[in-house]
Amino acid sequence: MGHARETGQPLAVPDASRIAANLRGLFDDHRLSPSQRRIARYLLEHAQEAVFFTSADIAERVGVSQPSVTRFAAALGFRGFPEFRDALRSSVFGGVQPAPPAEDLNEIQELVNSEIRDLERLRDNLRDLSQLREVAGQLARSRPLLVMGLRISAPLAHLFGHLAEKVLPDVRVLDIAGSIAEDRLSRAAESGAEWVLAIGLPRYPRELEQGLTWARRVGLKIALITDQPVGRLTELADEVLLAPVSSDFAFDSHAGPTVLCTALLHTMLDTLATEGQTRLESFDDSATERQIFLPY
Repeated sequence: MGHARETGQPLAVPDASRIAANLRGLFDDHRLSPSQRRIARYLLEHAQEAVFFTSADIAERVGVSQPSVTRFAAALGFRGFPEFRDALRSSVFGGVQPAPPAEDLNEIQELVNSEIRDLERLRDNLRDLSQLREVAGQLARSRPLLVMGLRISAPLAHLFGHLAEKVLPDVRVLDIAGSIAEDRLSRAAESGAEWVLAIGLPRYPRELEQGLTWARRVGLKIALITDQPVGRLTELADEVLLAPVSSDFAFDSHAGPTVLCTALLHTMLDTLATEGQTRLESFDDSATERQIFLPY
């Protein structure tokens, strides 16, 4: 579907890095739904052509509904799609603001810097996505999908489960150890579950090792998110995904494992393709209709 450029002065060829910086400035500081983040990602990757698209064009290319594109523009604070497209064109063909000067860092900023270095390590380790894609595909096909995390790992397990259930029909989070966990693992295996995603972060609960031992006993395969490549938990796992845990703060920071979980969910959604996107669209439409979220 072709679209002619509007009349006027010829546009200079924009610099890709400048475009990305401008668009990230446009999208930053806004809470976007998963569908809206897909739209933002498409615009980042196809900015120079997207500035001439209608909302229907963008919806077709991203695989969302036209109202979703309109809601995306509203979420960024624009009165409508035409106003958003004007801002998009300005971001692509306009100037860029200079970066603020660097300042001396205080103690907490230095600790944040150490976290950034850990995230850079995680980024570099994800250069080869073959394992992440393989694990994502296996987890996405497990019906039900089990997510297990005890003690300090329980909140991350619940976060993963909360997001995964938007695109999967049956997600079960296990945060209780002992015989109750064994019962739930057994029932899930009997219902057709094939995989359990376990999150094992320091300090590693003995009960998690016992639970994963039982999971193997009932025929479940284990994908483990942890910070160490060797240990008693990794010996039980079929797949191990590593993310650094920062110990520079008074309490461990789980930024790395959280990013890895988000990357895994992102890849699972790509694996699910139309099925996952349809479920996300359905949730967004239902949330809008029921006014679940505040408009800011």
